[in-house]
Amino acid sequence: MDNPFLDRSFQIPWSQLTAERVEPAIEAALADAEAALARLAALPIAAADYRNTFLALEQATELLNEAWAKVTHLTSVADAAPLRAAHNAVLPKVSAFFAKIPLNAGIWLRLKAAAAHPSVASLQGEHRRFVDETMADFRQQGADLPGEQKTRLEAVQSELAQLTQKYSENVLDATNAWELLVADPARLSGLPPHARESARQNALKKGQGTEAAPVWRFTLHGPSLEPVMLYAEDAELRRQVWSASAAVGCEGAQDNRELVKRILALRQEKAALLGQSHFADLVLQRRMAKSGATALAFIEDLHNRVTAAFTRECAELVAFKAEQTKSTPAPLAPWETAYWAERLRRTRYDFDEEQLRPYFPLPGVLEGLFEITGRVFGLRVTERPAGAVEVWHVGVKFYDVHDRAGRHLGSFYTDWHPRESKRGGAWMNYLITGGPRAPHLGLMCGNLTPAHGGQPALLTHREVETVFHEFGHLLHHLLGEVEIKSLNGVNVAWDFVELPSQIMENWCWERAALDLFARHHATGAAIPEALFQRMIAARNFRSASATMRQLALARLDFALHMHAAEYAAGDVSARLQTLLRAYLMPTVPPAPTIENRFTHIFADPTGYAAGYYSYKWAEVLDADAFTRFQREGIFNEHAGRDFVAKILSRGNAADPMQLFTDFMGRPPDLSALLLRAGLA
Repeated sequence: MDNPFLDRSFQIPWSQLTAERVEPAIEAALADAEAALARLAALPIAAADYRNTFLALEQATELLNEAWAKVTHLTSVADAAPLRAAHNAVLPKVSAFFAKIPLNAGIWLRLKAAAAHPSVASLQGEHRRFVDETMADFRQQGADLPGEQKTRLEAVQSELAQLTQKYSENVLDATNAWELLVADPARLSGLPPHARESARQNALKKGQGTEAAPVWRFTLHGPSLEPVMLYAEDAELRRQVWSASAAVGCEGAQDNRELVKRILALRQEKAALLGQSHFADLVLQRRMAKSGATALAFIEDLHNRVTAAFTRECAELVAFKAEQTKSTPAPLAPWETAYWAERLRRTRYDFDEEQLRPYFPLPGVLEGLFEITGRVFGLRVTERPAGAVEVWHVGVKFYDVHDRAGRHLGSFYTDWHPRESKRGGAWMNYLITGGPRAPHLGLMCGNLTPAHGGQPALLTHREVETVFHEFGHLLHHLLGEVEIKSLNGVNVAWDFVELPSQIMENWCWERAALDLFARHHATGAAIPEALFQRMIAARNFRSASATMRQLALARLDFALHMHAAEYAAGDVSARLQTLLRAYLMPTVPPAPTIENRFTHIFADPTGYAAGYYSYKWAEVLDADAFTRFQREGIFNEHAGRDFVAKILSRGNAADPMQLFTDFMGRPPDLSALLLRAGLA
């Protein structure tokens, strides 16, 4: 079939990937995959071997996987009504197809027969791992269920796919629907110049205001929202923006509250069908944590370790506001906490993150990132000239990655700035999985501060960390050397997948690394030493509060997925607020919980559901692993090559704890994280 979605060439013809071509492409890819699976299911059992069962299963869905990756990517970066309609028309079919594979008795029978064959039973290395993981996947997804339960599981999977997609659409639509136009410049007091100019330009693009009579437009996208919450002296402006953000997913046609309850109920039903007491145990049984109880104990242990420091930080902030406003100490409003925390940081350390922004032009950040990548991992990253490769938006760029020997390991796209057609947050994804003999293709997307006023995009240090973070994920994909695609790259346990991303953030804090790219966009000067020292001194400012926020989200996640029935039966938010009192700074009014806009755990049938703890879990791994670079040198090639050879290139070819131990020579140590955070 002549359809660009089915074109498997490395350079994707994005302009041809139009909405009307989605359904024919996916229908054809589904038919191709179904025919391949039918051949597998009809194979004489006595003839079943590794190649005609396990490898055949792997290859059966490759065309569909690549076509569907293009469709889902476009819905993330170029959302429009025709594309959304086309995507949603085929989503149930795709979901049902993948749900049926492990429930196909014919395929399962032949996999079991092949697994028992002496030639398969004797396999070693990644081939052994592939067989074991495939068998475990099938069992975990219901291969041994009786017929009626299989049918119900298929229906549950299909409904989950549709509901989580609707949840995601609601969050995007609600985010895009809100705006605040400010005509009085006095209300902008405290806002950094870049935030004011960005808001003015935003308004002009929407036909609001003029050069002579400006209007400032604020939205719920990160680059617009965050400066308001941190710097705006107008408390009412902060309240308006905060209230709108808190209302996402809670109002009108974009109300996600009933969707949350239904998703929880379906996940619990799925767990019960598969013999688990709750969804957390279902999804964690093959991750590093192994069970919901183990992961929850990890979260509660960290909570107990930081509670005292967190309590002190909350009291300090209340006292600071009272002192500054010459008032009686009283609980802050939820739209005050970020503002007064930033005021306290500036007062205590004479440090304002905006002071760093001129030193982080996005082009320079990327150049520095690639230089560090070259020094540590022996890689060369080169940008293709504009127009040389077709892209989905004019702001997208394309890069190639080669190793020391000149081998083309892979390529990637970058799409860094917000658009109304683009979902929020930052992410890495992949479009093509290559392997030892073929290059990979991936992408990085974000919603970073855009360029304006003739200046390049000037990033905050937190945005720089985001770029490094997503690039860590990308390296995990691009450097994969596992022959089996489903074991390659980022296809690893979710509580391990954040190690490569989070370890990259560490270089953002090292003077020698910053000197490679942190240069003033106008003068080329490096960050002054005094400013750098203030930045380092402020690094762990309110680190207990930052830690507690992550723990709160993880605790919320486990509450919902270990006690779904209890929460789905009543007011979810009210129950969660009671549960999380020990994790959240007391405010008046109490801040609502975020389950109605928490896309990490509700915008995908599984995603980070019962897995949000993974960020903290992997932080333990990254803090510990980086101590080796600190000990041997942050640009040490031997350590870098070891990290590539023992972690980045290995994907899921071995148990993640074994991979970590191979790199460090021992199991992980929690103390490194607490020490880095100033909480030891």
